[in-house]
Amino acid sequence: MTMQDTNVQIGCPHCHAVNRLEAARLNEAPNCGACKAPLLAGAPIAATKESLPLILKHSKLPVVIDFWAPWCGPCQQFGPTFAAAAKDMAGKMLFIKVDTEAQPELGNQFRVRSIPTLLVVEGNAELERVSGALSPGQFKAWLMQFL
Repeated sequence: MTMQDTNVQIGCPHCHAVNRLEAARLNEAPNCGACKAPLLAGAPIAATKESLPLILKHSKLPVVIDFWAPWCGPCQQFGPTFAAAAKDMAGKMLFIKVDTEAQPELGNQFRVRSIPTLLVVEGNAELERVSGALSPGQFKAWLMQFL
């Protein structure tokens, strides 16, 4: 595996610059190379088929994955709830979004049959999943069992 194979790209939630980061450094509270703000400061990370395996392999935090699609009404309604939870639980869990239209391989790999589908993964093992949008209270209660 080359050094490039272990890199993930993370968009800065502050200045929107794209940062290339060694996946092993995900747990080191990395900062943006452009604006120096924290990269994982409460914003979901958009994952690809290349980056998701690296994130799952190297994250020491539970990873919450939202499988969604741009055309899905419930997905759009749930998006702000997911983003708010990412902000509130920054440093406790890592929040990932997978666009199933852009990344159909990941939807197939994780056997996603309806969207939105939410998964909690830790150490490459799926802990639990739920299909359908949750209210903010339901989502927070569901997440708390994994902390």
